[in-house]
Amino acid sequence: MATRVLQIGRSGLNQARNTVRSSGQVALTTRCLSASNNRNREDSWFKSLFVRKVDPRKDAHSHLLAKKEDNNLYKIQFHNVKPECLDTYNKLCEDVLPSIHADPEYPCELVGTWNTWYGEQDQAVHLWRYRGGYPALTEVMNKLRTNKVFMEYRNERGKMLLSRRNQLLLEFSFWNEPLPRQGPNIYELRSYNLRPGTMIEWGNYWARAIKYRQQNDEAVCGFFSQIGSLYMVHHLWAYKDLQSREDTRNAAWRQEGWDEVVYYTVPLIQHMESRIMIPLKSSPLK
Repeated sequence: MATRVLQIGRSGLNQARNTVRSSGQVALTTRCLSASNNRNREDSWFKSLFVRKVDPRKDAHSHLLAKKEDNNLYKIQFHNVKPECLDTYNKLCEDVLPSIHADPEYPCELVGTWNTWYGEQDQAVHLWRYRGGYPALTEVMNKLRTNKVFMEYRNERGKMLLSRRNQLLLEFSFWNEPLPRQGPNIYELRSYNLRPGTMIEWGNYWARAIKYRQQNDEAVCGFFSQIGSLYMVHHLWAYKDLQSREDTRNAAWRQEGWDEVVYYTVPLIQHMESRIMIPLKSSPLK
């Protein structure tokens, strides 16, 4: 009898131990799941700080931001020239490019042509306007292929270049149209590579911000890319000299509202670059 009682007691003790062990495992599993869920929520919250939500839209940003009253398309060219060839390259450009600009058979205009002074060295930058959009661009390209002078220029130019690239651009509706101006001036081309999906936001802020940068007639033009490197913005400014640039930019910070524009637009930028450029003699923007 005593033996049976002892066996029952041991059996009950084992069952109790198993129950406790099982309960402990369940509690541990519950805690692990709870901790995992908490970590997932924390990770999700942390990632939300860096992942921008893109609002759905039913129209391309080019239709929302570009000027409606005209049909201008712009091309910007960056030519990296062999250092020993820069003077010869400039002379070649001054001999040929103005003739295309002045010829009524070509629906295009040379807006400006420069050498980079500070920034990427031994570089030429050309800005063209095509009145009539993509059809005008196509017409010009087709005519240039049969232009003997231009084709000779192109062959000679190729011998002097290390690399070249271009972009097709549209004007922001709230920026000035680039018109010829008297000099002497230096020009600053500020280029911004934006985070994809933020072009509308950039445009909304700068539509209000441009008024802060018109005090000294420094705003020349502003564009956003359509072909080439995408989500690129270019702002072109004119100054009398580097000290004038410094004074003008400092004056903007003394205007109420400019600091807010900078605060909200800086997070939209992935990369930015500044070039100080000197116009060539043939440049309409002197």
